[in-house]
Amino acid sequence: MQIHSVASEQPLPSDRAYVMTMTIKSFKGRKNVQVHLFRPEFSEEEFNSYNWDGLLGDPVEPDLTDPEGSKKLMLEAFTKEERDQIFDYIERRYEDRVIEATSAPMSFPIPTGLSPLSAVPEGKTIGLIRFSQLPNFDLPFPMHGLYDLSQAEPLVEEQA
Repeated sequence: MQIHSVASEQPLPSDRAYVMTMTIKSFKGRKNVQVHLFRPEFSEEEFNSYNWDGLLGDPVEPDLTDPEGSKKLMLEAFTKEERDQIFDYIERRYEDRVIEATSAPMSFPIPTGLSPLSAVPEGKTIGLIRFSQLPNFDLPFPMHGLYDLSQAEPLVEEQA
């Protein structure tokens, strides 16, 4: 298993700034499934503790100006300490099933009008791994993973 951690080239305006993915070798009949890791919940106190004016930027598109999704997206990110704990957890629990785990800092300011990962509806190919509900989950914070099976190749060639 490989770990790729990109460092920030400049000081980050928030400790909660690291986005993470992992790639599972084989999952639900697909190979090399990318899973976007995120924090599914946060406190109102933490939400209110940020100076959002300094963290949010221009809209991603002119008609998408609602800042709430972008705020939640940042709160789904991890701190550097949490990132290191997640890398350790993945190595201990999933080393033989995960190809790689990656982390990179978010780009600031975050555009307004984005949707948080927790708002993506589950469906036929899109789903959540609720790590905090799995046996032997030992991180001190909840973690979910969002995947889209349609973005991964089948393990066996599909018949036409």
